[in-house]
Amino acid sequence: MTLAGLSRRERQIMEILYQCGKASASDVREAMSDAPTYSTVRALLRVLEDKGQVEHQNEGLKYVYAPVVNRDKAKRSAVKHLVDTFFRESPEQVVAALLDVSSKRLTDKELDRMAEMIEKARKEGR
Repeated sequence: MTLAGLSRRERQIMEILYQCGKASASDVREAMSDAPTYSTVRALLRVLEDKGQVEHQNEGLKYVYAPVVNRDKAKRSAVKHLVDTFFRESPEQVVAALLDVSSKRLTDKELDRMAEMIEKARKEGR
């Protein structure tokens, strides 16, 4: 399951649900910048449920929504879509772009950790 086929508002709601873990329609609306009406948020949550992105549970008189796919799996899916769509399936180009936009903000510790991940991937690839 991917977030790629979602509208901007649907992605915004998914981001809120991933941050909160679960939330009611009113909780989601409160967390949104330039929030639409309450009924629009409820409608979007129903659409996300129909698309298999979220599920709900009854808690008292309200529905509480949670993502169906865990955050780590969703991140991997989003990165794969990004690589396939914008970087011609080249992880090297992704890393180059990340370093280009982030190099001034990366600490030595973060760079060392990335180097360790690359070395681990190199060893596991053989």
